[in-house]
Amino acid sequence: MEVIEPFVTRLQKQIRENADALAASIVLEQGKTLGDAHGDVLRGLQVVETACGIASNLMGEKIEVSRDMDTETRRLPLGVCASIAPFNFPAMIPLWTIPLATVTGNTLVLKPSERDPGAAMMIAELCSRAGLPPGVLNIVHGTVPTVNRICDHPDIKAISFVGGDKAGKHIYERGRKTGKRVQANLGAKNHAVIMPDANKNLALNSLVGAAFGAAGQRCMALSVAIFVGDSRSWIPELVERAKGLKVNGGFEKGTDVGPLISPAAKARVIDLISSVHSEGGIIHLDGRNFSVGAESPYRDGNFVGPTILEATTTMRAYQEEIFGPALLVISSPTLDDALEIINSNRYGNGTAIFTQSGATARKFENTVNVGQVGINVPIPVPLPMFSWSGNKDSFLGDVSFYGKNGINFYTQNKTITSLWRAEDAIGNKASVDMPTMR
Repeated sequence: MEVIEPFVTRLQKQIRENADALAASIVLEQGKTLGDAHGDVLRGLQVVETACGIASNLMGEKIEVSRDMDTETRRLPLGVCASIAPFNFPAMIPLWTIPLATVTGNTLVLKPSERDPGAAMMIAELCSRAGLPPGVLNIVHGTVPTVNRICDHPDIKAISFVGGDKAGKHIYERGRKTGKRVQANLGAKNHAVIMPDANKNLALNSLVGAAFGAAGQRCMALSVAIFVGDSRSWIPELVERAKGLKVNGGFEKGTDVGPLISPAAKARVIDLISSVHSEGGIIHLDGRNFSVGAESPYRDGNFVGPTILEATTTMRAYQEEIFGPALLVISSPTLDDALEIINSNRYGNGTAIFTQSGATARKFENTVNVGQVGINVPIPVPLPMFSWSGNKDSFLGDVSFYGKNGINFYTQNKTITSLWRAEDAIGNKASVDMPTMR
């Protein structure tokens, strides 16, 4: 701890001093707006801050179980661990894993996304400046062959992954075959329930921000809004608020929605939007043909404008994760019907309800089968003193990210039972009594 703990303290300072450069790299490579890129860095920094006080959570336990006999449990590092990061959070996800893996005594192999590795490389440089010893953090680049090598390498004991379903299932299954500990956060279909008694302004603004921020490329983005009862009448106003969002390059002042990560991502999002129309749904707001203008330097960007679709749960756009600026709206007569929709969905990353009734909120939080619940909070990502808790098909593994679970993931317990008889201590007086069994 003499080397590592001061490292995370110094790393905080390095990240704060270089936050602008990190954010600029994210905008340049990933396409986020500048404000959203700063949020990416900040949420990662919070994990670094939490890691600074980790010593108390690494303490073992000891008890005298019998006369002169003690049993002690110690937390020990696993050894070499790996982190495979997604494109949509190029700073936050590396910062979920680097601090916890290192302060628990491990070395880490980090594979950033090949689409935007710049932020991870910058963070590695900041770790070096902060005093992390050479060889503790190692960056590797590549695609599927690199991932397979990580899964197969016998020296790697644990893999942390955030990304899509296909890659996550592959990594989990391949890693487990070689005896690795694996945590994998996968896809999502996050629902928000809007009750008729909700604060309308809060609910609509929250929907717009959570659905279209980061161009919808968040695993915790709200992608389905269930309007209960009379709240359905708010849909036209929701459409008007979404129309007011500015779509442009991430560095441009006032931009709300940036481009998607690639032409392939844009094509997939457009295809899913089109499927709603072909399956009989309603397109309230269509962003498929959005253009920033022929004179714009971003005219060839991967832009899709905010899109609002009225759909049913049987449609392809509901069954699949869109991962773009598209919000599905569904009408429900009652809260019970809304809960049935959410609980029947295979994903379980996050959900939210907007209501001014404590009783309604209590029923929702106790009944909904989703790991992370927001009450009048649209994106309920827990702060790092807690732990990530997505469930169902959104998570594979037994131990989740950061918080106490993160410490458990990167450590293993060793239990020692020792006997040191006091009567054997050097310097005891000789006994002349008849020996007996004690």
